[in-house]
Amino acid sequence: MAWRDAKASKVRLLLFMASIILGIAAVVSIQLFSENLKDNIQRQSKVLMGADFIIDSRDEPTERAQAIIDSLNPDAREVNFVSMIAFPKNGGTKLVRVRGLDGDFPFYGKLTTIPSSAAASYQELGGALVDATLMLQYNIKAGDSIKVGEITLPITGALKSIPGSNAMSSSVAPPVVIPYRYVAKTELLQFGSRKEYQFFYKAPTADLDALENRIEPMLDLEKADLDTHTSTSRRLGRRYDNVGKFLNLVAFIALLLGCVGIASSVNIYIKEKLKAVAVLKCMGATRRQSFLIFLIQISGIGIIGGLIGTLIGVGLQELFPYILKDFLPFDVEIHISMQPLIMGVLLGLFMSVLFALLPLMRTWYVSPLEVLRIGGAPMEKPKKARLIILLIIITSLYAFSFWLLKDWQYAAAFVIGVLVTFAILAAVAVLCMKIVKALFPKWADFTVRQSLLNLFRPNNQTLVLIVAIGLGTFLISTLYFTKDILLSKTSVGASTENANLIALDVQSAQLTETMTTFTDNDLQILDNIPLVTMRMHNIKGRTINAILQDSTRSIRGWLLNHEFRTTYRENLIASEELTQGNWISNHTTKDPIPISISDNLAQDGKLAIGDRVVFNVQGVLMETVVGSIRKVDWGQMQLNFSIVFPKGVLEQAPQFNVLTTYVPDEARSAKLQSELVAKFPNVSIIDLRQVYTIIEDILQKVTWIINFMAFFSIITGIIVLIGSVRNSKYQRVKESVLLRTLGAKNKQILRISALEYLFLGLLGSLVGVLLALVSSLLLAILVFKEPFVPSAVPFLVFLPGISLLVLAIGLSNIQGVLRSSPLEVLRREV
Repeated sequence: MAWRDAKASKVRLLLFMASIILGIAAVVSIQLFSENLKDNIQRQSKVLMGADFIIDSRDEPTERAQAIIDSLNPDAREVNFVSMIAFPKNGGTKLVRVRGLDGDFPFYGKLTTIPSSAAASYQELGGALVDATLMLQYNIKAGDSIKVGEITLPITGALKSIPGSNAMSSSVAPPVVIPYRYVAKTELLQFGSRKEYQFFYKAPTADLDALENRIEPMLDLEKADLDTHTSTSRRLGRRYDNVGKFLNLVAFIALLLGCVGIASSVNIYIKEKLKAVAVLKCMGATRRQSFLIFLIQISGIGIIGGLIGTLIGVGLQELFPYILKDFLPFDVEIHISMQPLIMGVLLGLFMSVLFALLPLMRTWYVSPLEVLRIGGAPMEKPKKARLIILLIIITSLYAFSFWLLKDWQYAAAFVIGVLVTFAILAAVAVLCMKIVKALFPKWADFTVRQSLLNLFRPNNQTLVLIVAIGLGTFLISTLYFTKDILLSKTSVGASTENANLIALDVQSAQLTETMTTFTDNDLQILDNIPLVTMRMHNIKGRTINAILQDSTRSIRGWLLNHEFRTTYRENLIASEELTQGNWISNHTTKDPIPISISDNLAQDGKLAIGDRVVFNVQGVLMETVVGSIRKVDWGQMQLNFSIVFPKGVLEQAPQFNVLTTYVPDEARSAKLQSELVAKFPNVSIIDLRQVYTIIEDILQKVTWIINFMAFFSIITGIIVLIGSVRNSKYQRVKESVLLRTLGAKNKQILRISALEYLFLGLLGSLVGVLLALVSSLLLAILVFKEPFVPSAVPFLVFLPGISLLVLAIGLSNIQGVLRSSPLEVLRREV
């Protein structure tokens, strides 16, 4: 019976199946890629690092740290720093990361260069390896020279890749590799310069976990760090776990929309089968038999849909390495495992049956008297059974989301959010029906009354269609609003009031001549910011070493070893807002110095107004007290500080300066950079327009990825929408035929259907857009912490577009009725 009935309804059942296929494809493809990513990270962890373990220090290692480093016999070493370089061939200048290497690094993986021999010969020849993309940009070839500080080196080859780097990190500061012995001769490592010392070890048989447990605490006390390839693997795994959670959520939403499509379509389908079920029961069929006929149909749909979706998912996961290549530090090798494939088929079966159970239960409780009943008392409503099924659905949703997210709180929040969205859409639909019924315009003409009656009378489709339309619109609009929030975080003003060029590490002896270079180029200095480096020595009466040895500490570890770059000034700036305490602009007494700290530093350091902190300022201990706490907008492209001193305290401390200016065009920017690099090689220059271009490129890639992932959900939502509206035609065919038999014209029938579907489309999409507006506002406030300025596109494009789509599908439903005689239509439907 299941097979015979399915053959008669094959077109409708195919629409059911389409709802589930893309959701399964999304889940399978993302699960397969996540497994491949984890396997690749584990296999390639040594290649990513280039060594078995590394000891690094943000400053020259202390005597004790150097003794530990030497006792382990490093096989290679490096010092790296960011600096400006110049190409004498054409006068080009660029901010790069200089890596001074000594030894046969890397031990795993390789330096990929053009020519390939350059990787082995650059040390002996005393040449430089320059990022290949950078060489293309400046039309530089092997054999040309590069000026790094006070020395000029021949370029031995183009550097294609080096362990640990990726396209994103290289785009901001491309790598330039030089022999370690030349670093001192560059004279770039001066006071205040940011640098990192790394020592590489090859120890394939070492117990790295035991080494980490023994050495790490000792290095922590000396402001150094040990990093093993196994810890790097774990850290990368955690980082890409978050990516996986996002992708899994997108896939789950697509699957959930497919399940809603199944539920809404089966609900309409079963409504029409109740008479047939009643006839079967009159002929002796049991409840179990009539229920199983349709359960077998839905199970078959789930298995076939799961199988097709799984095959599509296998093909789709081949695209992920290409999509995410710029965000991964290695090439991902793809292989197929059986677990996600089996899961895809079983998931299709389970989710189809689970979401079809509620409408299927109606076949269980239908009475044989339904054959004779015409508009009589409604059949029995199985409230207890419905409640049990609802609990099973909610529990299954939670279990599945927990399995995807691996966090019970996130899973609970997601399920609650889904339930709230469903509840709001359903409540709007019910409220709409009650309002139309209560305020029914009896004075309106026949077609208007008939279309409004369709919204609340028996066999209405208001609830099903508003939920389906609202969900699809909600998802699409939320994605659009969220993209706007992300892009708004990168806005850089293009007026002369905003700096777009920054000169860093200007030494005190260079300050006057640097400022003269600016004015000689007709450029106004917008900011002259002094920087003083210091470290924390004592927090609330406890020394940093004592805090480091305390395993129960609540203070975040980063600030205990951090070298703070602080400044002093009289006023707050535009990116700051005072939240606690009083701003002190000058300090001349011998009392502890009142400082202002950022809110994130106060939180991580467990600091409050009045707490004492002692700083080590190049060997001099300075006692301070927290006088105020500021909220800092770190997203703004200007210099922000965790710690700000009042004037009258640090003026005589060893310091360097940062100068900012506005450069109107690229030519003047290049001229200024060339002059400054020629005079002061240690001065680094950041052109914010170039940085903005890089950020914009990154965000375009991120936006493209988000849109690609959302493609599954959006297409599934549209298919659900089409399926739900298309299947609703079977509820209207007999009514339209009856109207034609009674003398209604085609124009009247078209108008009745048009008004009904237009109303449902407008209401569903309007509620979806408004819900997206609220959810995006909450995201902006709670997650992105950004002001939210909603775009008009969802209101001007999505709202009318989806409404017209619903109208078009609805009108297509009755074309057969209009083109054929009533008797032909009735025969065809039977």
